[in-house]
Amino acid sequence: MIKIRLDMKKILLSSVLVMSSAVLVAQVTNPLKKLGQAASGVVKNDGASGAGLSTDQIVAGLKEALTLGAQNSTSKLSAADGFLKDAAVKILLPEEIRKVESKMRALGMGKLFDNAVTTMNRAAEDASKKAAPIFLNAIKNMSIQDALGILQGGDLSATNFLKKATTQQLTEAFRPIIDSSLEKVNATKYWTEVFTAYNKFSSTPVNTDLSAYVTEKSLDGIFFYVGEEEQKIRKDPGARVTDILKTVFK
Repeated sequence: MIKIRLDMKKILLSSVLVMSSAVLVAQVTNPLKKLGQAASGVVKNDGASGAGLSTDQIVAGLKEALTLGAQNSTSKLSAADGFLKDAAVKILLPEEIRKVESKMRALGMGKLFDNAVTTMNRAAEDASKKAAPIFLNAIKNMSIQDALGILQGGDLSATNFLKKATTQQLTEAFRPIIDSSLEKVNATKYWTEVFTAYNKFSSTPVNTDLSAYVTEKSLDGIFFYVGEEEQKIRKDPGARVTDILKTVFK
């Protein structure tokens, strides 16, 4: 009888171990299976919704988001006072000048500073009109790998893609427009006067390329608002104004 009882205990213990192992395997396998299904849903290219998004949906949604952000940003900044009246992107004098600006204003040079700042921002507004076509061309040529990287990236991954893809071309397009705009309003004259006055008070004279400075700050302003638009679409359902945006960014 004792032997029979021991055998029964062994059988019961073995059964428990087998059942526990089966449960453990199921617990590990099911999430992996679901993860595999989700991954296959993301990379399939048949346009169906299924468990995930097709590459067609991802690319279309991201292109639409980038297009919307680029158009809104450039339209906003190329308008009258788009830079000048917006504290977030307004182009100010270089930091070296701002350190002594209050002293120079006290000496009656305030109008000189105001003219220089106004003309820089007007030039940026003028140049911004050229940004949209350059953005749209980069968006049109976006690859599937670019799209997947953007989808899996952070809140500014789309903006960073545009920045990397367009900065050189934007700089080349902006520079002559800014040169022309600055010359048109005598900005170079004001700039020379500002620096001449500044250098009288400084032991380390500054020689800054005005056009390069304004071009750099113009691009900073545009990408700032492209980033703002991207974060709206990612975080605010109300900013997803089309079905494809609602699908990709849900």
